[in-house]
Amino acid sequence: MTSAGNLFPSPDAEKSSWITAFCDGGSRGNPGPAGYGVYIQDENGAKVAELSEFLGKKTNNFAEYSALLAALDFALEQGHTHLKAVADSELLVKQIKGQYRVNSPELRPLYEEARRRIARLGGFHIQHVLREKNRRADQLANEAMDRGMGRPQQAPAAKSQTLRGFVKGGVVHLLEGELPDGVFVKVVRES
Repeated sequence: MTSAGNLFPSPDAEKSSWITAFCDGGSRGNPGPAGYGVYIQDENGAKVAELSEFLGKKTNNFAEYSALLAALDFALEQGHTHLKAVADSELLVKQIKGQYRVNSPELRPLYEEARRRIARLGGFHIQHVLREKNRRADQLANEAMDRGMGRPQQAPAAKSQTLRGFVKGGVVHLLEGELPDGVFVKVVRES
């Protein structure tokens, strides 16, 4: 007779797996209107949660720490025991790892609180990435700042759209449709 083993794991056992939190904070003015964004996914890359908050007039580094603290809060409150944090702030990552000292009186209490929350987890890892690898968290942080500054929210971007056109003088001319200013496009050459 075979044992069921982990065929039907308890919900608590499932939460012992790693979740990844992509964290970003920003400030327009430094100090200025600030906000953070956190995109959390499970081990399979599926979205678990998105967090964002307007912080008022704060520095960029304050916002970066606020993002990490929000991710740690989420993990602890939801019963997750293992968290991988990803951030594009080299200062934040190196301070949390103990590679840089925390001299700022504004950041010292945030650092100490982060260390207390990290100690409550069963596992923690923090990694620095380039901004391009942290796009969704950056977008959430910017949306939080926009909300706080009373700016209208943009509708979610369309997934993918194919438009045909031609290049003349190094400029792409569309045969049909139009794109709003500031949209990134991928141009594919037809055979």
